[in-house]
Amino acid sequence: MGDSIRIRTEHHAGWTTVRSIIRHPMETGFRVDPETGRVVPAHYITEVLCRHGDDVVLRCEWSRAVSRNPYLSFEFSGARPGDAFTLAWTDNRGASDSATVTIA
Repeated sequence: MGDSIRIRTEHHAGWTTVRSIIRHPMETGFRVDPETGRVVPAHYITEVLCRHGDDVVLRCEWSRAVSRNPYLSFEFSGARPGDAFTLAWTDNRGASDSATVTIA
């Protein structure tokens, strides 16, 4: 998919806030295309992995119930401005993407 992830970080008082949007169709496999009458095949993110350097700070297991272009926001401690933060996802079709940013 390439370039499917937008990440913003903000560091304040020892906490880092992460806000991200992942561009992905997140099809459930239950929706019927009104033009063709056929079921749209399932296509959704199954795992999101967030790392601060080499440490995993958040691991999510997602399913069909997550909306298209999901927004993810959370906070974690232990980072400093200038550290690397990486978000990576994998979907049920084996596609994946990742993005790394410097914590601001």
